[in-house]
Amino acid sequence: RKNKKREQRSLAILRINAAARLNGITYGKLIHGLKLSDVTLDRKSLANIAVNDPDTFKEIVDFAKSSLSWINENLAFIQLN
Repeated sequence: RKNKKREQRSLAILRINAAARLNGITYGKLIHGLKLSDVTLDRKSLANIAVNDPDTFKEIVDFAKSSLSWINENLAFIQLN
């Protein structure tokens, strides 16, 4: 049972990573951006969206990218001051 859960999670991560890279971001940056945005979608849901609804997944990726760019801009501003 534990191995099945582990395999399902690994498969979900592979699917998310593949879809994320098609949209110009890595899996790690996507998850980090979503956490910064307080998005609470689990990996199983993200993988399902990535496979069945690529347009919605692209919107999620764009949202995560905007969160990452906002953080990077503010960090650059703080470091300059």
